[in-house]
Order: sequence, then C-alpha cells, then structure tokens
Amino acid sequence: ALIWPFITRSHVPFWTIGILRLQLGIVYFFAGVAKLNTDWLFCAEPLRTWFLAFTQTPIVGKLFEYKLTAFLFSWAGAIYDLSMPFLLSFRKTLPYAYMAVVGFHVITWIMFPIGMFPWVMITLTWVFFPTAFHEKLISTIERFLPKRNAETKNWKPSFRKPLAAFFLIFFAFQLVFPFRYLAYPGNLFWTEQGFRFSWRVMLIEKAGSALFHVYDPETGKEWDIHNPHYLSPVQEKQMSTQPDLILQYAHILENEFKSIGVADPVVTADIFVALNGRRSKRFIDPNVDLSELEDGWQHKEWILSDDAR
Repeated sequence: ALIWPFITRSHVPFWTIGILRLQLGIVYFFAGVAKLNTDWLFCAEPLRTWFLAFTQTPIVGKLFEYKLTAFLFSWAGAIYDLSMPFLLSFRKTLPYAYMAVVGFHVITWIMFPIGMFPWVMITLTWVFFPTAFHEKLISTIERFLPKRNAETKNWKPSFRKPLAAFFLIFFAFQLVFPFRYLAYPGNLFWTEQGFRFSWRVMLIEKAGSALFHVYDPETGKEWDIHNPHYLSPVQEKQMSTQPDLILQYAHILENEFKSIGVADPVVTADIFVALNGRRSKRFIDPNVDLSELEDGWQHKEWILSDDAR
C-alpha cells in the first residue's frame, strides 16, 4: 500500500499472505525439530534446571520440584511447536490453536526473561486468521484515522517471475541453512557451530567461568585479566560459553595491550563450561593463542570435545 497508494481494500493473490504464514510456520516447525534431542525429550533439560528457580512460587511452587513436571513441559513444548503451523492453517482448529498460542506465550513470558518475543508471536499469528477478522480490525482502526479518497483496485504485479524467483531462493535458504550444523563434528549444543540463525529457542543452559591470560614474548611479562574491567556482567556471562564471543573478546584484549606498547601479545584462556546441568568441563584448548585466530565458517578445532575431562 505504501508503494501503490491507490490500493486500499483490494484483493491480493493468496501467495502474498502465504509467504507470511510460511515464514511464521518455519519458526515454529524448526523450533519443534530442534527439540527432538536427547537432552530435551529424555532428560527434560534445561527445563529441569530452570524449574528449580520456581519451587518457592506460591501455590504452584511444589509442582516444579517433580521431574514429571519438567518432562510434561518438555514433551508438550515439542508437540506444540511441531503441530502449530498445521493447526493454525485449518479453520476448524484455528480457534483452539490460537488459544494454545496465547497460553503458551503468556506462560513463557511470565516464567522467563525473553522480552517482547511472546507478544510478537501472539500478534503475528493473526496472519492465519480469515479475511473477516482483518476487515473488522481495519475498520476499527480506520475510525481513528483521517479519511482519504482512493480507488480500490486488484493488485497484479508486473514482475511476477523475478518476485517468484526471489521467494524461491529466500525460502530454500530458510529451509536449508538451519541444518548447516550437520557439517560440523561434535555436539551442537556444546560447540554452538551452526547454532545461530537456526531457530533453536531456549534449548540450552550453559554456565561458564573464563580466565584470560596475556603474555608478552619480548619481556616475559604475564597478566591475568579481570573481565569486569572490560565487560558488563551480562557480556561476561554470554562470552564465557560462546566461541565466537570468546574470539571477539580475545581480540579486544589484543588491541588493548597493543595500545599500551605490547607489540605481539599472546592471548590464552582457561574456560570451564557446564551444559544442561552436567558437571563443568574445560571448553577450549588453554594453550591456543586466541589472538591469532579469526572467526569464520571453518571448524573451530580449538574447542575441546564435550567428552574431554
């Protein structure tokens, strides 16, 4: 409507709505596929760990002490994500599916600090609603807007083939890119190689402690880094478990020490990480000079195996 102002309440091809539904469906479906792993289904992690924080909640707190509660939530979450794109797509199941959407996202908003995400999803799901719902919504909004005289026309784009090619490539990318983790060895949740941009929402609980060292080969001087001097508590928490952020921080330290006269600082780190309630393990090779490494698509061989002790 912004591009073609004469369009007000015209009919548009179904694919213009379908692409929005497909995009939202991809988010739900891949979130469900991502939950089909041993930790989520058979260990109820990380929900078991997270639920311990709610045991003192009035009235319902006792329920969070039981393993069964975490298992029920884990399996319900997987079924919810996998089935929601389909249940929202059929008119008979749409009302019940949307009630589940509202209930699910309100509960997650109450229990977990995930910002506006629940409300965004609750609102975006309206794209599955029938035309009558949106007509009524638009009519209500228009009461508060100045009236304008515009001709209503059907929209028929003259560049259908390029547009179709664009969306074909776009959604092919959306469907393939989340599986890039299969190209990397090791446990995805441990290494996080291929984790980003794969719709893996709230699947892991990682806690880490990181001690960085800087060494000057010319003088033999060594420094142990006090992370809070450079990072906020949130930054330090995120950095200590995520390989790409570890490298970013190492380069920050490298540049910092170069600025005070250290020509070629060697930056190493001794980092221990606990994943989904397990015992803490050494995360990266403590002898690797992180300042010499660059982040990229290649496998990060300096990340230790999750079986290493």
